[in-house]
Amino acid sequence: MDQAQIDKVTALRKEGSFEKTMAYLQDLLKTNSNNPMIYYHVAWTHDALGKEADAAPAYEKAIALGLSGENLEGALLGLGSTYRCLGDYQNSKQVFAQAMQSFPDNGAFKVFNALTEYNLKNHSEAMRLLIMELVKTSNDSNIQKYARALEFYADKLDQTFE
Repeated sequence: MDQAQIDKVTALRKEGSFEKTMAYLQDLLKTNSNNPMIYYHVAWTHDALGKEADAAPAYEKAIALGLSGENLEGALLGLGSTYRCLGDYQNSKQVFAQAMQSFPDNGAFKVFNALTEYNLKNHSEAMRLLIMELVKTSNDSNIQKYARALEFYADKLDQTFE
């Protein structure tokens, strides 16, 4: 997929022409069936259409075909989130674990993983993840003033102190 094709897909998607975007991508797949970028954009467009069940296999294919860098980062986020939306929490958790290992500086993976942990009924872990990411990324001076306390309590949510 060349830059002109990516620009066209991006423009169509920005217009909200998701059906046109999908038709264009399907035409590209006819002659480029092993191009991970096309599958990535197919997945992205399915997500935009609210067709998560169709998005997951396209994300999987894009990743399997060797998507890399920032595009892989986006595909892992999309796939993990899509699995979560489909109720496939275990696969969502696995994808986010892989993503956090591969892209440790991307805080979005930690936050989306917290959503998955919540769905898995791991409420304390979900809160811990959110608190730690909040402390790490917030510019709010009041949050930063209490950062050490928040970090201390993050994994002691059910504990009381005398």
